[in-house]
Amino acid sequence: MTREQALEYVKPFLKQERFDHTVRVADEAVILAERFGADVKKAALAGALHDYAKYKDRDLMRRWIESDRRLPKDLLDYHHELWHGPVGALMLEQEIHLTDPEVSSAVSCHTTGKKHMSLLDKVVFLADYIEPGRNFPGVDEVRKTAETDLDQACLLALKNTIVFLVGKGRTVYPDTFHAYNDLL
Repeated sequence: MTREQALEYVKPFLKQERFDHTVRVADEAVILAERFGADVKKAALAGALHDYAKYKDRDLMRRWIESDRRLPKDLLDYHHELWHGPVGALMLEQEIHLTDPEVSSAVSCHTTGKKHMSLLDKVVFLADYIEPGRNFPGVDEVRKTAETDLDQACLLALKNTIVFLVGKGRTVYPDTFHAYNDLL
């Protein structure tokens, strides 16, 4: 599947604003892949597919988490916004026969990160965080860092996320802490 085919596939499932974000993430993933030596085609594909399940029915995603042994059950204890990555990766395996474990992993952990992220995982995680449509405190520093150091940029993005969530009194998914500690 090409980037263009993936974008055509996900478009009907996304609001226009989210689809525009998805296009920018796919573009940014290509830039980062070229810069840091990741597989450009896989980066484009994972970027195009990363938010496929973003607007899937919450009860449907809950059922996937409850019934699929590959999904950690503790996801249910955290905000439903985190579910679309891991559930979406499995849905894509079933619906479009996505068989590339690297692309599936990058889709799965694009929101939370995880311990021992692959190069592609980092590229897609960071592309989602710094795509040009994003505008929040700290993003410009992460963008600047991403010009020269992928790991430091991911570390800074994870730190910003943790600080933001803690500051709001919200839970932080353990994989985010694991990713931060691993990169530190």
